[in-house]
Amino acid sequence: MKLTLFSLTLLSVLVSNGCSQEESAPTALDKVPQSSLTQIAAREFIENAFDGNTQYFTPNPTSNGNREAYFGDLHVHTAYSFDAFAFGTIATPDDGYRYAKGQAIQHPSGYEMQLNRPLDFYAITDHGGFLGALKEGSDPTTQLGQLEINKPLHNLNAPENLNDGSIPTRGQTFASYLRAAIGELMLGDLDPDLLKNASEAAWADIVGAAQRHNSPNEFTTFVAYEYTTTSDDQGNLHRNLIFRGADKLPSIPFSRFHSQDPEDLWTWMDELRSQGVESLAIPHNSNGSNGQMFKVVDWAGDPMDDSYLSQRIRNEPLVEITQIKGTSETHPALSTTDEWADFEIMPFRVATSLPSAPSGSYVREALLNGLVLEQENTVNPYKFGFIGASDTHNAASGVEEDNYFSKVALIDGRAAYRGSVPLSAEQEKTIAEANRLTIVATEQGNYTQGAFETWGASGLTGVWAEANTRDSIYDAFRRKETFATSGPRIRIRFFAGFELETDTIANAYSSGAAMGSEITAKAEGQPNFLIWATQDAQSAPLQRLQIIKGWLEDGKPKEQVFDVACSDGNQVDPQTQRCPDNGAKVNLEDCSFSADIGTAEIKTVWTDSQYAPEQQAFYYARVLENPTCRWSTWDAIRAGVGPREGLKVTIQERAWSSPIWINPE
Repeated sequence: MKLTLFSLTLLSVLVSNGCSQEESAPTALDKVPQSSLTQIAAREFIENAFDGNTQYFTPNPTSNGNREAYFGDLHVHTAYSFDAFAFGTIATPDDGYRYAKGQAIQHPSGYEMQLNRPLDFYAITDHGGFLGALKEGSDPTTQLGQLEINKPLHNLNAPENLNDGSIPTRGQTFASYLRAAIGELMLGDLDPDLLKNASEAAWADIVGAAQRHNSPNEFTTFVAYEYTTTSDDQGNLHRNLIFRGADKLPSIPFSRFHSQDPEDLWTWMDELRSQGVESLAIPHNSNGSNGQMFKVVDWAGDPMDDSYLSQRIRNEPLVEITQIKGTSETHPALSTTDEWADFEIMPFRVATSLPSAPSGSYVREALLNGLVLEQENTVNPYKFGFIGASDTHNAASGVEEDNYFSKVALIDGRAAYRGSVPLSAEQEKTIAEANRLTIVATEQGNYTQGAFETWGASGLTGVWAEANTRDSIYDAFRRKETFATSGPRIRIRFFAGFELETDTIANAYSSGAAMGSEITAKAEGQPNFLIWATQDAQSAPLQRLQIIKGWLEDGKPKEQVFDVACSDGNQVDPQTQRCPDNGAKVNLEDCSFSADIGTAEIKTVWTDSQYAPEQQAFYYARVLENPTCRWSTWDAIRAGVGPREGLKVTIQERAWSSPIWINPE
């Protein structure tokens, strides 16, 4: 294991239940006690289920073989996350689940948050590091709260302190606390047991809330948390870890306090799996990783070997392709022939104003590099499926453009604070005192300038599963029959095969391969693809259906975007491989859009006539809506001002299928 001094200080108490620092070093595996909170029977663990790239899932469902689409969010923070609590969030995991089921909950700024309809599944993913510590430290009656370093936190989120006037001190309070706590831990002046006890109590409540709200066939919850680590250059390497069940769980999450190296997280997961505790990790915000998330060497900078490659894909079969902090599909600098590559680009490293290098930070390039790595070795570590999520720090998914409240509580809960409308004089004074955001003067007024205006109302995970249960949905995660949306509940199907029968979905399943699968090329013939998408009835009609292909040619990665079906009876131009513009418009006075242009359903069977049997290739589908108003335009209209210059006024919401890979014979 690769452990920092801070990690070593905490490892003995956080992992091995209190052994002294003089004792022998503990293993990465925490004790895995039977949980008294569960009422779900243990699922038998299949030994050696993860041999190489083998997946652990149910390949042949016995009921509802056509599967249904379910939508959810696998990235949600509550008051147990140190940053969320510092910025004013008081919502609990129970509140988060109530929100996902359609109920209204309070934003720290004083207004209600409510979805336009319930979700099907949800996971609370509070940060493993300092889990519950700030919340408990703010209570002066607790042992942790009585420490000198926690006095600035006392009653931080009491009702009288949840107002704009508290914003100037919150950033400094948060930063000062972290510096003091880490310093005292390293010096041995802070008893790590106090943090451990707070984390165990918070974790128990997170698990308990998931159990209380899980209702098979109605609403599914997953026990989960976020492993929050960064590279030395502040590149984001965060992962959300999702447990399949709750019959056996670690007593405390593995966090960056144990190790900053994601490889140690995977080792911990493998050791848990050997005891029957199944989980998967989902990298997120690769766009803010400064090229670190999908680099082609390991943590130490050494070449990746097959052991590393297998361990990574075994534990990370999915990737988060879109969320509030931007979309990570691709970047205009990486996909120069993709006119839609410039979609909700967040150009910064996470939680900084530093630029993030595109190469190594985006999913499509990683898929291409995975082909190269597989050619050079025997395993592709980037053969992952796609999901979307919110990364909300308000316990509530802000995924609707016309109902957007951003993510960091008091700090961006008002339109002016997130840069979409001009600041009032009072707000300008508050922001100036906060010393966290730049204020820029324009002809339209004075605006905040930072990362917030580059964020988006995104996203959701879609799965095709037999039922709305933990087992069925988790099986869909493992077989990568998942899709991502930028917020609307667009449904998308994607199948491939050399003998694909497409008159029914059942035939497509029986004669072809669904998204997330691999197939083997045939010596003759080209692969066929069935792509089918349906509109979210509460969003705009669909405009076009696309396939993105990546392949190796003479050992070099190539990519191409094909429009494969158009709305309104339009045809794809065989020369440009593009649909014509369908003429859909948006009225920027009230955000109404062309409801009579576009289509509610779009589907086709497409053949790759350029495919060669020796090619290593992947394909995924992307569907685009007609243009609609971006959240920043909605903010401006409600404030009675024009949209801010420099921000896009409209957006083309979209959905992405997971890829299908074709391997040479």
